[in-house]
Amino acid sequence: MAQLQKSIDKKNAILNATISLVNEGGFQAASMAKIAKIANVSPATIYLYFKNKQDLINQLYLNTKQQFCSIAFNNYDPLLPTKKGFEIIWYNIASFKLNESRESYFLSQCDNTPMVDAETLQQGIELLEPLTELWKRGKEENVIKPISLYLLYAYTIYPIAFLMNIQKREGHVFNKNCLKNAFDAAWDSIKLATN
Repeated sequence: MAQLQKSIDKKNAILNATISLVNEGGFQAASMAKIAKIANVSPATIYLYFKNKQDLINQLYLNTKQQFCSIAFNNYDPLLPTKKGFEIIWYNIASFKLNESRESYFLSQCDNTPMVDAETLQQGIELLEPLTELWKRGKEENVIKPISLYLLYAYTIYPIAFLMNIQKREGHVFNKNCLKNAFDAAWDSIKLATN
């Protein structure tokens, strides 16, 4: 049992070291030697858990995306009206991005790099299915504009990453009123004019 825990601890140390290095200097700065040094393991130990750097990044991306989605869909019920369901998801995502900035920043880096392979990115997109299904239903019910899911994400979710970067860079903490204004702006950008 102690050996299993030690193994879990080593793998977690490798994943944490990778996030730190990627966030500080990008994927190129996260060499296997640097990861091993920060994780306090030998470089060979990394290969007990991961085939190569690509496998390490892919697994780390999926693990982090799963953490993100478990928070994003907390207390969400697909039977809720579109706006209410979206509001719950949006605030959950904002909470994750603003409070788990280390993991959020890593996911943002993954969205803008070819380091994560296409198959893994697709698995990450599939984890967002409750949100995409909500948007599809909203379009069918003529509540949401009939635009692509990518545009819906760009207008509603991606701006939260901008707020996260301001908070990280300037130490600004967004209050409830600011978040309400941000949600209202997100909703207004995708709702049909009649809603």
